[in-house]
Amino acid sequence: MSYSCWIIYNGFLKSDKFIDFANMFHHAANTVGDKATIYRNDEILTLIENNLIVNGKQVQRPDYVIFTDKDIYLAKQLEYLHIPVFNSSETIEISDDKIKTYQALKFANIPIPETIVAPKTYGLPIQLDHSYIEYVMDTFGFPLIIKETFGSFGEQVYLIEDEATLYKKKKEIGGKPFMFQKFINTSYGVDVRLQVVGNEVVASMKRVAENDFRANITNGGKMMAYTPNEEEKRVAVQASNAIGAHFSGVDLLFGKNGKPIVCEVNSNAHIRNLYDCTGIDASHAIIEHIHRVLENTNA
Repeated sequence: MSYSCWIIYNGFLKSDKFIDFANMFHHAANTVGDKATIYRNDEILTLIENNLIVNGKQVQRPDYVIFTDKDIYLAKQLEYLHIPVFNSSETIEISDDKIKTYQALKFANIPIPETIVAPKTYGLPIQLDHSYIEYVMDTFGFPLIIKETFGSFGEQVYLIEDEATLYKKKKEIGGKPFMFQKFINTSYGVDVRLQVVGNEVVASMKRVAENDFRANITNGGKMMAYTPNEEEKRVAVQASNAIGAHFSGVDLLFGKNGKPIVCEVNSNAHIRNLYDCTGIDASHAIIEHIHRVLENTNA
């Protein structure tokens, strides 16, 4: 059975990687006979009504939407109109918020780095008692990680070597939400990305950085095909399920004795690097999974 679908990306982000991501889904959807259309989020009017307005005109609803953006207000409005959105607005919101992600993972008994969430300040510069900072230092030691709640491509993640740097970075972050984390030194400059679709890992790669504690390709990491073991696959699938994702890129760190620790779960993980590294285009598996979901829903 074929469907009509929209693929939505953010029209305000100028990097070619975002339209490339949408184009990969467009090709995969067309391959199975779906009528796919790519839209920027600014082309779709978020009208809090029962109509869909695209480029100033009322249009028919698609059978499903692939949402490659983080505009959760638009995604939620589409859901209110009973349009299946992959991934859901709730999943995107959890994934985009690293604190919510870690809370969901820990509640599901999935291994994460030990974490302390800094208190909410409503945008005001954070002031913490020295006793609070002492507890953080005593708990994690140095180096430790300070990670802002919102950020992508390994940015907004900082390796803190001493107390002076901790206070300096805390001041620089200001009123933005963030957390303290234990540094997983057994995974310095290396991690693995597992692409999960449904309950399967469809592709994997290892990322290694020579001169950075972060392994992200954006920060200079090199990628190589990787065959995950059964425990790594199980943890990745559990992590994806914990945030309600139909598909996601799960980043695993190597803990003691190689035990997997979840670093991030990306509901909008770009799949171009994975394809370049492994030759596997995960967009096809994602479209097939969406078809199965729709068929089961309509059965």
